Amino acid sequence: MEINLIAGSSPHVKSGESTQKIMRDVIIALIPAMLASVYHFKVDAAMLILATVLSCVLSEYAWNKITRKPNTISDLSAVVTGILLALNLSPAVPIWIAAIGGAFAIIIVKQLFGGLGHNFVNPALAARAFMMASWPVQMTTWQLPGWDAVSSATPLALIKEGSEAAGQLPQFRDIFLGNIAGTIGETSALAILIGAAYLFIRRVITPEIPLAFIGTVGIMTWILGGAQPFTGDYLYHIFSGGLMLGAFFMATDYTTSPMTIKGRLIMGVGCGLLTSVIRLYGGYPEGVSYSILLMNLVVPMIDRFMIPKSFGGGAVKNA
Repeated sequence: MEINLIAGSSPHVKSGESTQKIMRDVIIALIPAMLASVYHFKVDAAMLILATVLSCVLSEYAWNKITRKPNTISDLSAVVTGILLALNLSPAVPIWIAAIGGAFAIIIVKQLFGGLGHNFVNPALAARAFMMASWPVQMTTWQLPGWDAVSSATPLALIKEGSEAAGQLPQFRDIFLGNIAGTIGETSALAILIGAAYLFIRRVITPEIPLAFIGTVGIMTWILGGAQPFTGDYLYHIFSGGLMLGAFFMATDYTTSPMTIKGRLIMGVGCGLLTSVIRLYGGYPEGVSYSILLMNLVVPMIDRFMIPKSFGGGAVKNA
C-alpha cells in the first residue's frame, strides 16, 4: 500500500462553521436584549433597530453593486452590525441619524478597508463615535423607559455628578432588569447575560476578554471609585452603562480582537483600564466604546508579540 506523506498547504484542520452560522448565533444571542429594549422603550427602540439594520444591509448591497463585487448580505454580518449599532443608541436619537450611522459603519469603516475581516475597528462602535462627534446633543439625551419618555440622567451620570447625586441612584434591581435611562441595549444586564450564555454554549466566544474586561473595571472602580480607596460602588459600574454589552458582544469580535489567549487577556485588561480611567477621571461618564476602539488599534501589535513559538522551534538567528 502506497503511503502519501506529502502535506498540502495550511490550514489542515477544517471546521463546519461558516460566517453565516456564526452571525446567526450572534443574532439569536441578541434577541433577549432586543426584546428587552422594545419592552422598555416601546416603538422608539423597534424603529431604531429597524432603521439601523435596513441602513446597514442596503448600504452593503449598494456598495457591492457599485463596486461589482459579490453580494455579501447573506453572511448576516451587516445585520449584526445594524443590531449592535441600534443597541448602542439612545431611544431619543432620530431615525435619520441612526440611518446615517448604519451607512457610515458599513461603507466607511467596513467596506473601504476591504469588507468583512479587513476592518481594523468595530464598525458599530466606530459609527457610534462618529455620531457622538456629529450629533452630541441627540446622542446624549436620555429618557426613562415607558410611554411618557421622561428625560433622565443615566446611573453613571449620577455617579459622575458626585456623592450628593449618588443618593438618587436607582435600585440595583432596576439596573439589573433594565428599568433605567440609557441606550436601548445597555439597560438590561439580565438580557445581555442570557445572550452571552448562549454564545458560550455555542462556543462562539471565549471567556478571556469578557472576564478580564469586567473584572478589571470592577477592581479599578472598587479601589478608586469612592470617596476613599476601596469604597467604590463597583456593582453599579459593572451593571450600568455599556460594559456588559461591550464585553460580550463587541470586544470579542473576531476581526478586531487578538488571536491568542494571552493576547485576549491583555486586550480585556486594557479595555477595563481605559474604561475605568475615562469613567472616573474623564469628562464623559461612559468609556466602553472608546476603550474598545482604542484597543482595536493595538491588536496587530498584541498579536505580533503574543504569537506562540512553533513546536520544536525557536528564534531564528542569522548565520
